[in-house]
Amino acid sequence: MTRLAGASFQEPGLEQFLVFLQKNPFHMLLFGLAVASGAMLIWPLVMRLLRRTGEIGTFEAVQLINRRDAVVLDVRDSGEFAAGHIVNAKHIPEAQLAGRIKELEKYRSRPIIVSCRTGTRAPVVAGALRKRGLAEVFALRGGVAAWQQASMPLEKG
Repeated sequence: MTRLAGASFQEPGLEQFLVFLQKNPFHMLLFGLAVASGAMLIWPLVMRLLRRTGEIGTFEAVQLINRRDAVVLDVRDSGEFAAGHIVNAKHIPEAQLAGRIKELEKYRSRPIIVSCRTGTRAPVVAGALRKRGLAEVFALRGGVAAWQQASMPLEKG
């Protein structure tokens, strides 16, 4: 307790905060909402640190394509692929991947960059390809949308 010119003030503490929350159920609801929204903001950052997928950005992808002749695998559906895809990308829709995995065997010695529209499906596909024995498989972080945003060329058709 602090005294200032005859008035007494209590230092705010955890005990007073809990009393404040208990006074009105709406206070508890707002506090819960703040905690939940904070957790939702932090969750993607934590998952990115814990995830062991080989995600690469557009700059690293260009380096792999130019220096090591990497193969770009586009796992979007046919309509999205026709609207625009990375130059020389191989198109195998995610739904057909299990049946067409043998087409990737000839690229076993080269890095494979998996791309999708926004980068959400690519890490899953890259993990599945690694489990099938392809060693150097990377997911394009942000997908074709990030590629476009970085002003990289797209091929149509």
